[in-house]
Amino acid sequence: ILIPTPANKDEGSQSGLFISSQNSREEDVQYGGILSIVSYNIGKYIEWKPSEESVVTECMEPEWAMVNTTTCRGRTSSESTDNSLTRIYTVRIPIEDLKSLMIYDKKTRLALFHKDKKEHKFFFEFQNADCFLSALRSVVKLKRSQEDKHIYYVVDDTNALIDPFSELNLFHENHRDTVWRYFNNFKKSPYETTLSTFSKFTEYFSSIMPSNSSRQDGEDGYHVVMEKTRPCASQLPPRVIIPRGQPLTLSQWTNALDAEGRVVDEESVKKIVFEGGIIPSIRYEVWKFLLGYYPWKSTSSERHELRKNKVEDYFKMKLQWKSMSPEQEARFADFRDRKNLIEKDVNRTDRTLPYFSGERNPHLILLYDILMTYVMYNFDLGYVQGMSDLLSPILILMSNEVDAFWCFVGFMDKVYRNFDVDQSGMKKQLSQLHTLLTAVEPELAAYLDEHDSGNMFFCFRWLLVWFKREFVYNDIMTLWELLWTGLPCANFHLLICVAILDNEKKVLMESGYGFTEILKHINDLSLKMSMDDIIMKATAIYNQLKTSSNLTTSTKRVIGLVVSESGTHSTSSDDES
Repeated sequence: ILIPTPANKDEGSQSGLFISSQNSREEDVQYGGILSIVSYNIGKYIEWKPSEESVVTECMEPEWAMVNTTTCRGRTSSESTDNSLTRIYTVRIPIEDLKSLMIYDKKTRLALFHKDKKEHKFFFEFQNADCFLSALRSVVKLKRSQEDKHIYYVVDDTNALIDPFSELNLFHENHRDTVWRYFNNFKKSPYETTLSTFSKFTEYFSSIMPSNSSRQDGEDGYHVVMEKTRPCASQLPPRVIIPRGQPLTLSQWTNALDAEGRVVDEESVKKIVFEGGIIPSIRYEVWKFLLGYYPWKSTSSERHELRKNKVEDYFKMKLQWKSMSPEQEARFADFRDRKNLIEKDVNRTDRTLPYFSGERNPHLILLYDILMTYVMYNFDLGYVQGMSDLLSPILILMSNEVDAFWCFVGFMDKVYRNFDVDQSGMKKQLSQLHTLLTAVEPELAAYLDEHDSGNMFFCFRWLLVWFKREFVYNDIMTLWELLWTGLPCANFHLLICVAILDNEKKVLMESGYGFTEILKHINDLSLKMSMDDIIMKATAIYNQLKTSSNLTTSTKRVIGLVVSESGTHSTSSDDES
Protein backbone atom coordinates (compact mmCIF):
# COMPACT_ATOMS: atom_id res chain seq x y z
CA ILE A 1 0.00 0.00 0.00
CA LEU A 2 1.35 3.38 -0.92
CA ILE A 3 1.63 5.86 1.90
CA PRO A 4 1.53 9.55 0.88
CA THR A 5 3.87 11.70 2.92
CA PRO A 6 3.65 15.25 1.51
CA ALA A 7 5.58 16.77 4.41
CA ASN A 8 8.64 14.81 3.35
CA LYS A 9 8.00 15.32 -0.37
CA ASP A 10 7.49 11.58 -0.65
CA GLU A 11 4.61 10.86 -3.04
CA GLY A 12 4.36 7.22 -1.96
CA SER A 13 6.40 4.32 -0.64
CA GLN A 14 6.18 0.56 -0.91
CA SER A 15 8.16 -2.02 1.03
CA GLY A 16 8.55 -5.79 0.69
CA LEU A 17 10.33 -5.66 -2.65
CA PHE A 18 13.77 -6.33 -4.09
CA ILE A 19 15.91 -4.90 -6.87
CA SER A 20 17.86 -7.28 -9.08
CA SER A 21 21.59 -6.83 -9.28
CA GLN A 22 22.60 -5.97 -12.84
CA ASN A 23 26.26 -6.71 -12.22
CA SER A 24 26.00 -9.95 -10.29
CA ARG A 25 26.85 -13.23 -11.93
CA GLU A 26 24.07 -14.87 -9.95
CA GLU A 27 20.62 -14.28 -11.35
CA ASP A 28 18.95 -14.85 -7.99
CA VAL A 29 20.84 -12.17 -6.05
CA GLN A 30 18.40 -9.46 -5.03
CA TYR A 31 18.57 -6.62 -2.55
CA GLY A 32 15.63 -5.72 -0.33
CA GLY A 33 14.46 -2.14 -0.10
CA ILE A 34 11.64 0.38 -0.44
CA LEU A 35 10.39 1.88 -3.69
CA SER A 36 9.07 5.46 -3.54
CA ILE A 37 7.88 8.29 -5.76
CA VAL A 38 9.60 11.41 -4.46
CA SER A 39 9.28 15.08 -5.39
CA TYR A 40 12.42 17.20 -5.46
CA ASN A 41 12.82 20.83 -6.53
CA ILE A 42 14.18 19.62 -9.87
CA GLY A 43 11.33 17.20 -10.55
CA LYS A 44 9.77 13.88 -9.58
CA TYR A 45 11.79 10.69 -9.24
CA ILE A 46 11.18 6.98 -8.78
CA GLU A 47 13.54 6.14 -5.93
CA TRP A 48 14.65 2.79 -4.55
CA LYS A 49 16.49 2.64 -1.23
CA PRO A 50 18.07 -0.46 0.29
CA SER A 51 16.50 -1.49 3.58
CA GLU A 52 19.34 -0.24 5.75
CA GLU A 53 19.00 3.26 4.28
CA SER A 54 15.23 3.28 4.14
CA VAL A 55 12.75 5.44 5.99
CA VAL A 56 12.28 2.69 8.55
CA THR A 57 14.58 4.73 10.78
CA GLU A 58 12.39 7.79 10.43
CA CYS A 59 8.90 8.56 11.74
CA MET A 60 7.02 7.52 8.59
CA GLU A 61 6.24 4.00 9.90
CA PRO A 62 6.60 2.23 6.55
CA GLU A 63 5.63 -1.09 8.07
CA TRP A 64 2.12 -0.04 7.14
CA ALA A 65 3.18 0.08 3.52
CA MET A 66 2.85 -3.70 3.30
CA VAL A 67 3.43 -6.77 5.42
CA ASN A 68 7.17 -7.23 5.03
CA THR A 69 9.09 -10.44 5.47
CA THR A 70 12.63 -11.33 4.54
CA THR A 71 12.88 -13.97 1.83
CA CYS A 72 16.34 -13.17 0.44
CA ARG A 73 18.97 -15.86 0.34
CA GLY A 74 20.72 -15.48 3.67
CA ARG A 75 24.46 -15.66 4.32
CA THR A 76 26.03 -18.41 6.32
CA SER A 77 29.04 -17.93 8.53
CA SER A 78 31.29 -19.09 5.71
CA GLU A 79 30.29 -16.12 3.55
CA SER A 80 31.77 -12.69 3.96
CA THR A 81 29.64 -10.23 5.89
CA ASP A 82 31.64 -7.20 4.78
CA ASN A 83 29.61 -6.71 1.62
CA SER A 84 26.54 -5.45 3.42
CA LEU A 85 23.71 -3.33 2.14
CA THR A 86 25.69 -0.20 2.92
CA ARG A 87 27.48 -0.81 -0.38
CA ILE A 88 24.20 -0.94 -2.32
CA TYR A 89 23.35 2.63 -3.21
CA THR A 90 20.05 4.43 -3.70
CA VAL A 91 18.67 4.30 -7.24
CA ARG A 92 16.91 7.42 -8.57
CA ILE A 93 15.07 7.42 -11.89
CA PRO A 94 13.73 10.75 -13.24
CA ILE A 95 10.11 10.21 -14.20
CA GLU A 96 10.62 12.42 -17.26
CA ASP A 97 13.17 9.85 -18.52
CA LEU A 98 10.69 6.98 -18.23
CA LYS A 99 9.46 5.58 -21.54
CA SER A 100 7.42 2.54 -20.50
CA LEU A 101 7.01 -0.12 -17.86
CA MET A 102 5.92 -3.72 -17.66
CA ILE A 103 4.21 -5.63 -14.82
CA TYR A 104 4.38 -9.38 -15.22
CA ASP A 105 4.81 -12.77 -13.55
CA LYS A 106 1.57 -12.48 -11.53
CA LYS A 107 2.30 -8.91 -10.41
CA THR A 108 5.58 -9.88 -8.75
CA ARG A 109 7.89 -8.19 -11.25
CA LEU A 110 8.21 -4.62 -12.50
CA ALA A 111 10.50 -3.50 -15.31
CA LEU A 112 11.11 0.21 -15.95
CA PHE A 113 12.37 1.14 -19.43
CA HIS A 114 14.16 4.45 -19.99
CA LYS A 115 14.17 6.60 -23.10
CA ASP A 116 17.91 5.92 -23.39
CA LYS A 117 17.17 2.14 -23.39
CA LYS A 118 18.40 1.55 -19.85
CA GLU A 119 16.16 -0.57 -17.63
CA HIS A 120 15.62 -1.42 -13.97
CA LYS A 121 13.85 -4.51 -12.66
CA PHE A 122 12.15 -4.97 -9.29
CA PHE A 123 10.69 -8.01 -7.57
CA PHE A 124 7.57 -7.61 -5.37
CA GLU A 125 7.41 -10.55 -3.00
CA PHE A 126 3.72 -9.91 -2.17
CA GLN A 127 2.39 -9.80 -5.76
CA ASN A 128 1.44 -6.14 -5.43
CA ALA A 129 3.31 -4.38 -8.22
CA ASP A 130 -0.05 -2.96 -9.29
CA CYS A 131 -0.06 -0.82 -6.13
CA PHE A 132 3.01 1.01 -7.42
CA LEU A 133 1.24 1.43 -10.75
CA SER A 134 -1.69 3.16 -9.00
CA ALA A 135 0.65 5.62 -7.32
CA LEU A 136 2.57 6.31 -10.53
CA ARG A 137 -0.68 7.17 -12.30
CA SER A 138 -1.16 10.05 -9.86
CA VAL A 139 1.97 11.79 -11.18
CA VAL A 140 2.16 10.74 -14.83
CA LYS A 141 -0.29 9.71 -17.55
CA LEU A 142 -0.03 6.07 -18.62
CA LYS A 143 -1.59 4.20 -21.51
CA ARG A 144 -1.96 0.43 -21.61
CA SER A 145 -0.65 -1.36 -24.64
CA GLN A 146 -3.30 -2.91 -26.89
CA GLU A 147 -0.88 -5.66 -27.95
CA ASP A 148 0.36 -6.65 -24.49
CA LYS A 149 -1.76 -6.00 -21.38
CA HIS A 150 1.35 -6.13 -19.19
CA ILE A 151 2.95 -3.07 -20.82
CA TYR A 152 2.16 0.59 -20.07
CA TYR A 153 3.50 3.57 -22.02
CA VAL A 154 4.19 6.99 -20.56
CA VAL A 155 2.04 9.42 -22.55
CA ASP A 156 3.74 12.53 -23.88
CA ASP A 157 1.56 15.65 -23.82
CA THR A 158 2.32 16.18 -27.50
CA ASN A 159 0.37 13.02 -28.23
CA ALA A 160 -2.72 14.14 -26.33
CA LEU A 161 -4.59 14.96 -29.55
CA ILE A 162 -3.81 11.63 -31.17
CA ASP A 163 -4.38 9.33 -28.16
CA PRO A 164 -8.20 9.58 -27.96
CA PHE A 165 -8.43 8.39 -31.57
CA SER A 166 -5.90 5.63 -31.00
CA GLU A 167 -7.78 4.31 -27.97
CA LEU A 168 -10.84 3.65 -30.16
CA ASN A 169 -8.80 1.44 -32.49
CA LEU A 170 -10.91 2.52 -35.45
CA PHE A 171 -8.27 2.19 -38.13
CA HIS A 172 -6.05 -0.63 -39.26
CA GLU A 173 -3.31 1.80 -40.36
CA ASN A 174 -0.85 3.62 -38.13
CA HIS A 175 -2.94 5.79 -35.80
CA ARG A 176 -0.67 8.83 -36.02
CA ASP A 177 -0.64 8.86 -39.83
CA THR A 178 -4.40 8.34 -39.98
CA VAL A 179 -5.22 11.22 -37.65
CA TRP A 180 -3.00 13.70 -39.47
CA ARG A 181 -4.38 12.52 -42.81
CA TYR A 182 -7.86 13.24 -41.45
CA PHE A 183 -6.94 16.86 -40.74
CA ASN A 184 -5.32 17.32 -44.15
CA ASN A 185 -8.36 15.83 -45.91
CA PHE A 186 -10.69 17.95 -43.80
CA LYS A 187 -9.11 21.12 -45.18
CA LYS A 188 -9.68 19.94 -48.77
CA SER A 189 -13.11 18.29 -48.43
CA PRO A 190 -14.68 18.83 -45.00
CA TYR A 191 -18.12 17.43 -45.78
CA GLU A 192 -17.01 14.09 -47.27
CA THR A 193 -14.24 13.65 -44.70
CA THR A 194 -16.62 14.24 -41.78
CA LEU A 195 -19.22 11.77 -43.06
CA SER A 196 -16.55 9.15 -43.72
CA THR A 197 -15.11 9.49 -40.25
CA PHE A 198 -18.51 9.44 -38.54
CA SER A 199 -19.29 6.21 -40.35
CA LYS A 200 -16.21 4.75 -38.67
CA PHE A 201 -17.52 5.84 -35.28
CA THR A 202 -20.97 4.39 -36.02
CA GLU A 203 -19.43 1.07 -37.00
CA TYR A 204 -17.31 1.08 -33.82
CA PHE A 205 -20.17 1.81 -31.41
CA SER A 206 -22.45 -0.69 -33.13
CA SER A 207 -19.87 -3.41 -32.55
CA ILE A 208 -19.44 -2.74 -28.84
CA MET A 209 -23.09 -2.14 -27.88
CA PRO A 210 -25.09 -5.01 -26.38
CA SER A 211 -27.81 -6.43 -28.59
CA ASN A 212 -30.62 -5.08 -26.39
CA SER A 213 -29.15 -1.60 -25.96
CA SER A 214 -31.18 -0.17 -28.86
CA ARG A 215 -34.89 -0.37 -28.21
CA GLN A 216 -38.04 1.58 -29.07
CA ASP A 217 -39.82 3.43 -26.27
CA GLY A 218 -43.45 4.57 -26.50
CA GLU A 219 -45.64 5.24 -29.49
CA ASP A 220 -43.62 8.19 -30.75
CA GLY A 221 -40.90 5.92 -32.07
CA TYR A 222 -38.01 7.39 -30.09
CA HIS A 223 -34.99 5.12 -29.69
CA VAL A 224 -32.55 4.84 -26.80
CA VAL A 225 -29.25 4.49 -28.66
CA MET A 226 -27.03 3.80 -25.63
CA GLU A 227 -27.97 3.76 -21.97
CA LYS A 228 -25.33 3.78 -19.21
CA THR A 229 -26.20 1.50 -16.32
CA ARG A 230 -25.56 3.02 -12.90
CA PRO A 231 -25.62 1.09 -9.64
CA CYS A 232 -28.91 1.56 -7.88
CA ALA A 233 -29.26 2.27 -4.19
CA SER A 234 -29.13 -0.66 -1.81
CA GLN A 235 -32.30 -2.78 -1.77
CA LEU A 236 -31.86 -3.76 1.88
CA PRO A 237 -34.55 -3.46 4.57
CA PRO A 238 -34.53 -0.33 6.77
CA ARG A 239 -31.51 0.02 9.03
CA VAL A 240 -32.40 0.01 12.72
CA ILE A 241 -29.76 1.25 15.19
CA ILE A 242 -29.92 -0.51 18.57
CA PRO A 243 -28.07 1.10 21.52
CA ARG A 244 -25.16 -0.77 23.08
CA GLY A 245 -25.86 -2.86 26.18
CA GLN A 246 -24.16 -2.97 29.57
CA PRO A 247 -20.79 -4.71 30.03
CA LEU A 248 -20.40 -8.09 31.68
CA THR A 249 -20.26 -7.53 35.46
CA LEU A 250 -18.55 -9.46 38.23
CA SER A 251 -21.88 -10.79 39.53
CA GLN A 252 -22.92 -11.95 36.06
CA TRP A 253 -19.59 -13.69 35.60
CA THR A 254 -19.77 -15.36 39.01
CA ASN A 255 -23.32 -16.56 38.33
CA ALA A 256 -22.18 -17.99 34.98
CA LEU A 257 -19.93 -20.51 36.80
CA ASP A 258 -21.12 -23.71 38.43
CA ALA A 259 -19.88 -25.05 41.76
CA GLU A 260 -16.73 -26.52 40.15
CA GLY A 261 -15.93 -23.40 38.13
CA ARG A 262 -17.26 -24.43 34.71
CA VAL A 263 -18.94 -21.82 32.52
CA VAL A 264 -22.49 -23.14 32.32
CA ASP A 265 -23.68 -21.19 29.26
CA GLU A 266 -20.80 -19.76 27.25
CA GLU A 267 -23.11 -18.45 24.51
CA SER A 268 -24.97 -16.25 26.99
CA VAL A 269 -21.67 -14.86 28.25
CA LYS A 270 -20.50 -14.17 24.70
CA LYS A 271 -23.79 -12.42 23.91
CA ILE A 272 -23.36 -10.05 26.84
CA VAL A 273 -19.75 -9.37 25.84
CA PHE A 274 -20.76 -8.68 22.24
CA GLU A 275 -23.52 -6.30 23.23
CA GLY A 276 -21.65 -4.36 25.92
CA GLY A 277 -18.10 -5.56 26.51
CA ILE A 278 -16.53 -6.50 29.87
CA ILE A 279 -15.87 -4.40 32.95
CA PRO A 280 -12.10 -3.86 33.31
CA SER A 281 -11.78 -5.66 36.66
CA ILE A 282 -12.65 -9.10 35.24
CA ARG A 283 -11.07 -8.82 31.78
CA TYR A 284 -7.95 -10.54 33.11
CA GLU A 285 -10.00 -13.70 33.69
CA VAL A 286 -12.59 -13.59 30.87
CA TRP A 287 -10.05 -12.91 28.12
CA LYS A 288 -8.37 -16.24 28.87
CA PHE A 289 -11.60 -17.99 27.90
CA LEU A 290 -12.27 -15.83 24.85
CA LEU A 291 -8.74 -16.49 23.56
CA GLY A 292 -8.79 -20.25 24.16
CA TYR A 293 -6.19 -20.23 26.94
CA TYR A 294 -8.79 -21.85 29.21
CA PRO A 295 -11.51 -24.19 27.85
CA TRP A 296 -15.02 -22.96 28.64
CA LYS A 297 -15.99 -26.29 30.22
CA SER A 298 -12.86 -26.63 32.37
CA THR A 299 -13.15 -26.73 36.18
CA SER A 300 -11.15 -24.47 38.48
CA SER A 301 -8.84 -27.34 39.45
CA GLU A 302 -8.33 -28.30 35.79
CA ARG A 303 -7.39 -24.72 34.94
CA HIS A 304 -4.91 -24.66 37.83
CA GLU A 305 -3.20 -27.77 36.51
CA LEU A 306 -3.36 -26.49 32.93
CA ARG A 307 -1.61 -23.27 33.87
CA LYS A 308 1.20 -25.18 35.59
CA ASN A 309 1.81 -27.09 32.37
CA LYS A 310 1.60 -23.91 30.28
CA VAL A 311 4.22 -22.22 32.47
CA GLU A 312 6.56 -25.16 32.04
CA ASP A 313 6.02 -25.28 28.26
CA TYR A 314 6.65 -21.56 27.92
CA PHE A 315 9.98 -21.52 29.69
CA LYS A 316 11.17 -24.59 27.76
CA MET A 317 10.60 -22.69 24.52
CA LYS A 318 12.14 -19.54 25.91
CA LEU A 319 15.26 -21.45 26.90
CA GLN A 320 15.63 -22.70 23.33
CA TRP A 321 16.41 -19.25 21.95
CA LYS A 322 18.03 -17.92 25.12
CA SER A 323 20.61 -20.73 25.07
CA MET A 324 21.50 -20.35 21.39
CA SER A 325 25.21 -19.59 21.03
CA PRO A 326 26.55 -16.79 18.80
CA GLU A 327 28.04 -19.48 16.55
CA GLN A 328 24.66 -21.17 16.13
CA GLU A 329 22.97 -17.85 15.45
CA ALA A 330 25.57 -16.99 12.82
CA ARG A 331 24.52 -20.10 10.90
CA PHE A 332 20.77 -19.50 11.35
CA ALA A 333 19.82 -16.70 8.94
CA ASP A 334 16.05 -16.94 9.42
CA PHE A 335 16.41 -16.70 13.18
CA ARG A 336 18.73 -13.68 12.91
CA ASP A 337 16.34 -11.89 10.56
CA ARG A 338 13.38 -12.37 12.86
CA LYS A 339 15.36 -11.40 15.94
CA ASN A 340 16.52 -8.15 14.29
CA LEU A 341 12.97 -7.33 13.17
CA ILE A 342 11.58 -7.89 16.68
CA GLU A 343 14.27 -5.67 18.19
CA LYS A 344 13.32 -2.84 15.84
CA ASP A 345 9.57 -3.21 16.35
CA VAL A 346 9.69 -3.50 20.15
CA ASN A 347 11.53 -0.18 20.38
CA ARG A 348 8.69 1.63 18.59
CA THR A 349 5.58 -0.18 19.85
CA ASP A 350 3.16 1.97 21.90
CA ARG A 351 5.98 4.02 23.43
CA THR A 352 3.51 6.83 24.17
CA LEU A 353 1.61 4.59 26.60
CA PRO A 354 2.83 4.82 30.23
CA TYR A 355 3.34 1.04 30.37
CA PHE A 356 6.01 1.18 27.64
CA SER A 357 7.35 4.74 27.99
CA GLY A 358 10.83 5.75 29.02
CA GLU A 359 14.29 4.33 28.47
CA ARG A 360 15.25 0.85 29.68
CA ASN A 361 11.63 0.03 30.42
CA PRO A 362 11.45 -3.57 31.74
CA HIS A 363 8.09 -4.07 30.00
CA LEU A 364 9.86 -3.74 26.65
CA ILE A 365 12.01 -6.69 27.65
CA LEU A 366 8.85 -8.72 28.37
CA LEU A 367 7.42 -7.72 24.99
CA TYR A 368 10.65 -8.80 23.29
CA ASP A 369 10.89 -12.11 25.18
CA ILE A 370 7.31 -13.09 24.39
CA LEU A 371 7.71 -12.36 20.68
CA MET A 372 11.01 -14.25 20.53
CA THR A 373 9.42 -17.23 22.27
CA TYR A 374 6.53 -17.14 19.81
CA VAL A 375 9.11 -17.52 17.02
CA MET A 376 10.15 -20.81 18.63
CA TYR A 377 6.50 -21.81 19.20
CA ASN A 378 5.54 -21.23 15.55
CA PHE A 379 8.68 -20.97 13.49
CA ASP A 380 6.81 -21.46 10.19
CA LEU A 381 5.04 -18.15 10.82
CA GLY A 382 7.77 -16.64 12.97
CA TYR A 383 7.46 -12.89 13.34
CA VAL A 384 5.97 -10.38 10.93
CA GLN A 385 5.67 -6.65 11.44
CA GLY A 386 2.38 -5.83 13.14
CA MET A 387 2.40 -8.70 15.63
CA SER A 388 3.86 -6.51 18.36
CA ASP A 389 0.78 -4.29 18.09
CA LEU A 390 -1.47 -7.29 18.76
CA LEU A 391 0.54 -8.37 21.79
CA SER A 392 0.85 -4.94 23.42
CA PRO A 393 -2.69 -4.57 24.91
CA ILE A 394 -2.68 -8.20 26.04
CA LEU A 395 0.60 -7.75 27.93
CA ILE A 396 -0.60 -4.52 29.52
CA LEU A 397 -3.71 -6.25 30.81
CA MET A 398 -2.12 -9.52 31.94
CA SER A 399 1.12 -8.05 33.33
CA ASN A 400 2.38 -11.63 33.35
CA GLU A 401 4.76 -13.05 30.78
CA VAL A 402 3.27 -16.55 30.60
CA ASP A 403 -0.39 -15.55 30.61
CA ALA A 404 0.25 -12.85 28.00
CA PHE A 405 2.07 -15.34 25.78
CA TRP A 406 -0.69 -17.97 25.74
CA CYS A 407 -3.40 -15.35 25.22
CA PHE A 408 -1.33 -13.97 22.35
CA VAL A 409 -1.12 -17.49 20.91
CA GLY A 410 -4.92 -17.65 21.01
CA PHE A 411 -5.21 -14.29 19.26
CA MET A 412 -2.73 -15.32 16.57
CA ASP A 413 -4.71 -18.53 15.99
CA LYS A 414 -7.59 -16.26 14.96
CA VAL A 415 -5.64 -13.87 12.70
CA TYR A 416 -2.58 -15.80 11.52
CA ARG A 417 -3.79 -15.62 7.91
CA ASN A 418 -3.22 -11.86 8.07
CA PHE A 419 0.50 -12.58 8.03
CA ASP A 420 0.76 -15.02 5.11
CA VAL A 421 3.93 -14.36 3.13
CA ASP A 422 1.93 -14.26 -0.11
CA GLN A 423 -0.79 -12.17 1.58
CA SER A 424 -3.46 -14.55 0.36
CA GLY A 425 -5.35 -14.17 3.64
CA MET A 426 -5.40 -10.39 3.41
CA LYS A 427 -6.35 -10.45 -0.26
CA LYS A 428 -9.26 -12.75 0.49
CA GLN A 429 -10.55 -10.48 3.26
CA LEU A 430 -10.23 -7.37 1.06
CA SER A 431 -12.19 -9.17 -1.66
CA GLN A 432 -14.86 -10.17 0.85
CA LEU A 433 -15.00 -6.57 2.08
CA HIS A 434 -15.69 -5.39 -1.46
CA THR A 435 -18.46 -7.98 -1.74
CA LEU A 436 -20.12 -6.66 1.43
CA LEU A 437 -19.72 -3.03 0.39
CA THR A 438 -21.35 -3.81 -2.96
CA ALA A 439 -24.37 -5.22 -1.12
CA VAL A 440 -24.63 -2.36 1.40
CA GLU A 441 -23.40 0.67 -0.57
CA PRO A 442 -23.31 -0.26 -4.28
CA GLU A 443 -22.77 3.35 -5.34
CA LEU A 444 -19.65 3.66 -3.22
CA ALA A 445 -18.36 0.27 -4.38
CA ALA A 446 -18.80 1.32 -8.01
CA TYR A 447 -17.09 4.64 -7.31
CA LEU A 448 -14.08 2.88 -5.80
CA ASP A 449 -13.88 0.56 -8.81
CA GLU A 450 -13.87 3.56 -11.15
CA HIS A 451 -11.11 5.29 -9.17
CA ASP A 452 -8.53 2.48 -9.00
CA SER A 453 -9.54 1.64 -5.42
CA GLY A 454 -11.71 -1.44 -5.87
CA ASN A 455 -8.91 -3.58 -4.44
CA MET A 456 -9.70 -1.98 -1.04
CA PHE A 457 -5.97 -1.73 -0.21
CA PHE A 458 -6.63 1.47 1.72
CA CYS A 459 -8.29 -0.73 4.38
CA PHE A 460 -5.18 -2.89 4.73
CA ARG A 461 -4.10 -1.44 8.07
CA TRP A 462 -7.55 -1.86 9.58
CA LEU A 463 -7.59 -5.59 8.89
CA LEU A 464 -3.93 -6.35 9.52
CA VAL A 465 -3.98 -5.39 13.20
CA TRP A 466 -7.73 -5.32 13.81
CA PHE A 467 -8.13 -1.51 14.01
CA LYS A 468 -5.36 -1.17 16.60
CA ARG A 469 -4.29 2.21 15.19
CA GLU A 470 -7.81 3.53 14.62
CA PHE A 471 -9.18 3.71 18.18
CA VAL A 472 -7.88 4.74 21.59
CA TYR A 473 -6.49 2.07 23.92
CA ASN A 474 -9.64 1.47 26.05
CA ASP A 475 -11.87 1.33 22.97
CA ILE A 476 -9.66 -1.17 21.19
CA MET A 477 -9.87 -3.54 24.17
CA THR A 478 -13.67 -3.39 24.00
CA LEU A 479 -13.67 -3.88 20.23
CA TRP A 480 -11.30 -6.85 20.36
CA GLU A 481 -13.24 -8.71 23.07
CA LEU A 482 -16.39 -8.16 21.01
CA LEU A 483 -14.73 -9.61 17.90
CA TRP A 484 -13.31 -12.57 19.85
CA THR A 485 -16.86 -13.76 20.62
CA GLY A 486 -17.34 -14.61 16.93
CA LEU A 487 -20.80 -13.01 17.06
CA PRO A 488 -22.90 -12.48 15.09
CA CYS A 489 -20.59 -13.94 12.42
CA ALA A 490 -16.91 -14.74 12.02
CA ASN A 491 -16.41 -11.81 9.63
CA PHE A 492 -17.94 -9.10 11.76
CA HIS A 493 -14.66 -7.18 11.54
CA LEU A 494 -15.42 -6.70 7.83
CA LEU A 495 -18.76 -5.14 8.75
CA ILE A 496 -16.87 -2.74 11.02
CA CYS A 497 -14.99 -1.66 7.88
CA VAL A 498 -18.24 -1.27 5.96
CA ALA A 499 -19.71 0.86 8.74
CA ILE A 500 -16.71 3.22 8.65
CA LEU A 501 -16.84 3.48 4.86
CA ASP A 502 -20.58 4.10 5.04
CA ASN A 503 -19.84 7.11 7.25
CA GLU A 504 -17.21 8.42 4.80
CA LYS A 505 -19.13 7.78 1.57
CA LYS A 506 -20.24 11.37 1.07
CA VAL A 507 -16.78 12.85 1.61
CA LEU A 508 -15.03 10.35 -0.66
CA MET A 509 -17.48 10.67 -3.55
CA GLU A 510 -18.24 14.40 -3.42
CA SER A 511 -14.53 15.21 -3.16
CA GLY A 512 -13.76 13.08 -6.20
CA TYR A 513 -10.94 11.32 -4.37
CA GLY A 514 -8.68 8.86 -6.16
CA PHE A 515 -6.65 6.10 -4.53
CA THR A 516 -3.96 8.32 -2.99
CA GLU A 517 -6.48 10.79 -1.55
CA ILE A 518 -8.70 7.98 -0.28
CA LEU A 519 -5.75 6.35 1.47
CA LYS A 520 -4.72 9.62 3.10
CA HIS A 521 -8.29 10.35 4.20
CA ILE A 522 -8.71 6.87 5.69
CA ASN A 523 -5.42 7.13 7.58
CA ASP A 524 -6.41 10.56 8.90
CA LEU A 525 -9.48 9.03 10.56
CA SER A 526 -7.20 7.42 13.16
CA LEU A 527 -8.31 8.18 16.75
CA LYS A 528 -11.12 10.44 15.48
CA MET A 529 -13.97 7.89 15.30
CA SER A 530 -16.58 6.88 17.86
CA MET A 531 -16.20 3.17 18.46
CA ASP A 532 -19.70 2.74 19.92
CA ASP A 533 -21.29 4.41 16.90
CA ILE A 534 -19.30 2.24 14.50
CA ILE A 535 -20.22 -0.97 16.34
CA MET A 536 -23.92 -0.04 16.46
CA LYS A 537 -23.94 0.73 12.73
CA ALA A 538 -22.08 -2.49 11.89
CA THR A 539 -24.59 -4.49 13.93
CA ALA A 540 -27.49 -2.75 12.18
CA ILE A 541 -25.94 -3.50 8.79
CA TYR A 542 -25.61 -7.18 9.70
CA ASN A 543 -29.29 -7.28 10.68
CA GLN A 544 -30.17 -5.61 7.37
CA LEU A 545 -28.27 -8.24 5.44
CA LYS A 546 -29.62 -11.11 7.53
CA THR A 547 -33.25 -10.13 6.87
CA SER A 548 -32.78 -9.25 3.19
CA SER A 549 -34.16 -11.47 0.44
CA ASN A 550 -31.91 -9.92 -2.23
CA LEU A 551 -28.47 -11.12 -1.17
CA THR A 552 -26.09 -12.79 -3.58
CA THR A 553 -24.64 -16.17 -2.67
CA SER A 554 -21.22 -14.54 -2.21
CA THR A 555 -22.60 -12.06 0.30
CA LYS A 556 -24.38 -14.78 2.26
CA ARG A 557 -21.20 -16.80 2.37
CA VAL A 558 -19.12 -13.91 3.72
CA ILE A 559 -21.45 -13.30 6.68
CA GLY A 560 -22.08 -16.98 7.35
CA LEU A 561 -25.62 -17.25 6.02
CA VAL A 562 -26.88 -20.24 4.04
CA VAL A 563 -30.29 -20.94 2.56
CA SER A 564 -32.09 -23.85 4.18
CA GLU A 565 -34.54 -26.13 2.38
CA SER A 566 -37.43 -24.01 3.65
CA GLY A 567 -35.92 -20.92 2.02
CA THR A 568 -35.13 -19.11 5.26
CA HIS A 569 -31.73 -17.89 6.38
CA SER A 570 -29.67 -19.73 8.93
CA THR A 571 -26.19 -19.22 10.31
CA SER A 572 -23.51 -21.48 8.87
CA SER A 573 -20.88 -22.95 11.12
CA ASP A 574 -18.26 -23.05 8.38
CA ASP A 575 -17.89 -19.31 7.88
CA GLU A 576 -15.20 -18.07 5.59
CA SER A 577 -12.75 -15.87 7.39
